[in-house]
Amino acid sequence: MFQISGNTALTARTRKRIGLLGGSFNPAHGGHRRISLFAMKELGLDEVWWLVSPGNPLKSKAGMAPLPARIRSARQQARRAPIRVTAIEQALGTRYTADTLQHMRQRYPKLEFLWLMGSDNLAQFHRWKNWRQIARTMPLAVVARPGYDAAAMAGPAMAWLGRYRMTPAAFRASESTTLPALVMLRFRPDPRSATAIRADDPDWAEAYAARPQPRDQVTRKRIRPG
Repeated sequence: MFQISGNTALTARTRKRIGLLGGSFNPAHGGHRRISLFAMKELGLDEVWWLVSPGNPLKSKAGMAPLPARIRSARQQARRAPIRVTAIEQALGTRYTADTLQHMRQRYPKLEFLWLMGSDNLAQFHRWKNWRQIARTMPLAVVARPGYDAAAMAGPAMAWLGRYRMTPAAFRASESTTLPALVMLRFRPDPRSATAIRADDPDWAEAYAARPQPRDQVTRKRIRPG
């Protein structure tokens, strides 16, 4: 079974591999979908779950659309793909990624999780609460993002994580994974961003407002406004 300690081996590859992509999704866009499908192919994942955050401690609440609107935009982008949209942090009552991932691993012991993030997040990963604990909880896969790669590679987190790198092919072929583990993914940059979408259409969330309360695709519960 799992242990939370350095260089811990996960159990044999008998479970589904699920990639977890967290974020505000304010709004979700085609770049999120493209990154997710690319990661699935490169890493041999069975699904990707989008963890739509009720509130990111490192981001301002100004301009943040209501959670149901962000969930609906994510579900629209994820349609007809092996992607599930969830606000599981709302159900778990967690605020920080380290706590969320610990709870998820306990809640779904038959699944093997991997944390997906962009190189922009790797550049500031050392600012996250208990970031080393996150790396010891599940493998990390970092997707290149234009303009952030240099800062990510030179950052404090990479100075520690760099010794645990493995190739996508090695991860995909592995029957078990030793933690910590870091996989770097490179693909053609995607210029789309939620910031640009909001700049072009500040009222984007209104199109997702007057609809029934959405249901979480993982917990199956109705999502509260948050």
